[in-house]
Amino acid sequence: MPATPTHYPPAPPRAPSAHRAATVALTALAPAAWGTTYVVTTELLPPGHPLFAGLVRALPAGLLGLALTRALPHGDWWWKTAVLGALNIGALFPLLFLAAERLPGGVAATLGAGQPLFVAALAMPVLRDRPTAWRWAWGVLGVAGVGLVVLGPKARLDTVGVLAGFGGTAAMAAGVVLTKRWGRPAGAGPLTLAAWQLTAGGLLLLPSALAVEGVPHRIDAGAAAGYLWLGSMGGLIAYTLWFRGIADLPVGASAPLVLLSPLVATVIGTAMGESLSLPQALGFVLALAAMLAAQLNPPKTATKELIR
Repeated sequence: MPATPTHYPPAPPRAPSAHRAATVALTALAPAAWGTTYVVTTELLPPGHPLFAGLVRALPAGLLGLALTRALPHGDWWWKTAVLGALNIGALFPLLFLAAERLPGGVAATLGAGQPLFVAALAMPVLRDRPTAWRWAWGVLGVAGVGLVVLGPKARLDTVGVLAGFGGTAAMAAGVVLTKRWGRPAGAGPLTLAAWQLTAGGLLLLPSALAVEGVPHRIDAGAAAGYLWLGSMGGLIAYTLWFRGIADLPVGASAPLVLLSPLVATVIGTAMGESLSLPQALGFVLALAAMLAAQLNPPKTATKELIR
């Protein structure tokens, strides 16, 4: 008689793969680089030219990307690129600069940290993705953690600034969700997608930057280095890694990585002589825990997989 097949219990779920961990780490470099924007802007760039800084950050990097990839949008990707470039670059930069001008940095950073909640809300109708209570809870805790880190007792609120901050956060959240929804056209890598959007966003910024602000009267070596950093690591490289991560990671895992931006800014401030109080230190740990928790499955989900 043939031997009776042996039935083994199902194997427990495997830990996240090395590829997933590497993708998360590389994607995290983008918001980490964006976290240096404040110190570069305040310490190196000419004051009073935020739109020009956004233009220099976007357009040269986009044109360089086009030269490297030698690829242009085609078909419906012309209008999709225009929409994504406006959301992720052209609309985002002016709104963030307006919020930064009218709000303390801590308030503006806390509004930006709400992006995972915006993404979770938009993912339901656009991606048919129903966020779990796990994601909602850690999203709220992440905002609370950043708030403890960066909000001071004298933080003031300005209606226009708050609306601009929420608008910039919502614009980038919509860009994240639509990038996930539309993906990339065949043969176009993340560098190509970054080049298209930076160019489109830069062209959108060009008229307002030149008409409203013009070119700074003096750009010294420090300012040139600052513009170079913002356009390279904070621009083409960061957005290439970001779009690569959005394509490979679940939207609920990539969105919370933006919490790194205010946390990196805090670390830089500490290195420059600022000190953290106990509530700020607790907020730092809470925001970091929220970001890491977003990379894990909820406990109940893991338990159900074990039972199966």
